[in-house]
Amino acid sequence: MELLNFENAKTDIHRLLISQLDLEKLSRIDGERARHAVSTMIQQIVAAGRVPFNAAEKEKLNGDLLDEVFGLGPLEPLLRDHDISDILVNNKNDVFIERQGLLEKLNISFRDDAHLMQIIDRIVSAVGRRVDESTPMVDARLADGSRVNAIIPPLALDGPALSIRRFGRGPLDPDSMLAFKSISPEMLELLCAAVKARISILISGGTGAGKTTLLNMLSRSIPDRERIITIEDAAELQLSNPNVIRLETRMPNVEGQGAVRQRQLLINSLRMRPDRIIIGEVRGEEAFDMLQAMNTGHEGSMCTVHANTPRDALSRLESMVAMTNLNFPEKTVRLQIASAITIVVQVSRMSDGTRKVVNISEITGLDENVINMHEIFTFKKKGIAPSGKVVGVFQPSSIRPRFMEQLQVAGVSLRGDIFDHAMEVN
Repeated sequence: MELLNFENAKTDIHRLLISQLDLEKLSRIDGERARHAVSTMIQQIVAAGRVPFNAAEKEKLNGDLLDEVFGLGPLEPLLRDHDISDILVNNKNDVFIERQGLLEKLNISFRDDAHLMQIIDRIVSAVGRRVDESTPMVDARLADGSRVNAIIPPLALDGPALSIRRFGRGPLDPDSMLAFKSISPEMLELLCAAVKARISILISGGTGAGKTTLLNMLSRSIPDRERIITIEDAAELQLSNPNVIRLETRMPNVEGQGAVRQRQLLINSLRMRPDRIIIGEVRGEEAFDMLQAMNTGHEGSMCTVHANTPRDALSRLESMVAMTNLNFPEKTVRLQIASAITIVVQVSRMSDGTRKVVNISEITGLDENVINMHEIFTFKKKGIAPSGKVVGVFQPSSIRPRFMEQLQVAGVSLRGDIFDHAMEVN
């Protein structure tokens, strides 16, 4: 059967199926029984119809319709493919994916804009959010923690657009990061030791650079006896620690009321007896409260920020503190930053699609209104191999970090030669 005729027939059968389904009754049946019942109805509708399908078409039709009823329609097969890291729907006819760092266009489409909107509504309503003409942009998440952004007309001129940033099947562990050559063993050992010793860390990087992945991985080094509170716009952190409370912001309702921002959650979290606070991404005025918390008994807290270099990350923090309109002198803000944060980790997405920790720097204080910072480890890119892979070297600097004494006081030891080895990546 021609593709167009098959799609038209599938649409007709889907409409007939929906008209016959008792959705309220279906919701009370467990998943496998419900899928079996719907599959039986599909077979009956196909058998009673006049359109002939071969065995392969019947199987595809059954799978597609089950995905429409119980899942996210055409996106379901993509979500089952764990090699896909991003799903990008530009409009109803243009669907792209990222696989192993490279974008490719798929021969997948939605019936119309209403079909795509139905999928978007299904995603955002599952996490208590909404998207409509009055709120045409929304951040949400899937059940596995994958990050979702949707934007619809009138802001999106060519129809609804959907972006899904996939999470793996679980938090990336240190061995996996080493296998991917995202970090050297020495850099990893230093960062894990810093987390154990309650040294505050700021993770900086661009979109898709792997900030949240690194934050998840480092959280494994937090002792189980500590109480952690996470604060996010859209919950995506997957901490494996036993004592974790996860907080998420809330969008305003239809009347524009009831919004809860990250700053409000952060202030409330201070009353919840946290040992550490982890902010998925610092974006605004909550930066000031985060610095205050780090300076007043919540050492070892961590957060991420969008920036291209460690120095840019500190400048962004200054700008976000200014959003509080408290009119602090510039020197006071920089003193707060230098006192609260000890390590800035820069992550970057390479041209071959790999993510790497390209810089670990230590903040050593304030000197004449300038925050002093020196590099401990860096990744020096040397070029591109014939295979397209990035070639370079993870190498230590000649400067030993000042926080080594903090590690000793905390009872955390490092190998004596940790700052003597470079690692080639080719």
